[in-house]
Amino acid sequence: MELSDYDKSCWEQLEKASRDPEAPFRYLTVCSVDQNLQPQARTMVLRAVTVRSRELEFHTDIRSPKWEEFQKNKRATVLGYCPNTRLQLRLQGTITLHAPGTLQAQSAWSKLSHWTKQTYAGGPPGDELAFEPAPVTATSPESTDSSRGEVYFGALIFHATSLDRFQLQRQNNQRILFEYDSSGSLVSGNWVNP
Repeated sequence: MELSDYDKSCWEQLEKASRDPEAPFRYLTVCSVDQNLQPQARTMVLRAVTVRSRELEFHTDIRSPKWEEFQKNKRATVLGYCPNTRLQLRLQGTITLHAPGTLQAQSAWSKLSHWTKQTYAGGPPGDELAFEPAPVTATSPESTDSSRGEVYFGALIFHATSLDRFQLQRQNNQRILFEYDSSGSLVSGNWVNP
């Protein structure tokens, strides 16, 4: 198998995860650096993938700390792991923020379910609740206006500059480091020590 085939397989798995809620790489760890230069990591839903340009799309509430963190420092790490195949994908790159009202944010918002839109209609992430959360119910009240959350909805586009593919095995772990140029073209792929 050629090195480019391994790269292609990684991106196919990411692309599948953006469409399939049950796929192993659907929930990825996205890491930023806060104002105190402390690393911050959180699990985010992979919403879309553009393989040609090596981009991953995530969504967030612009009132969350990560929005401000990425405004100040666009560098990011994205980490995914599949326990079934024991494959780890670690991507390095930069984040572009698309605020409410931008075409990217409006397009992403229009594709969200009513349920997901409701999550943006509440208070700012991390604020203390004045009361205990209500139990989860099977049905959503139709009267809830989820559209008010659009003013807090932002899209994060992660542009990968490298991909570290690490395959854990009982013997002979395998690791390949891929590098991409600014357009997303594969520049190099090298086997490296695990």
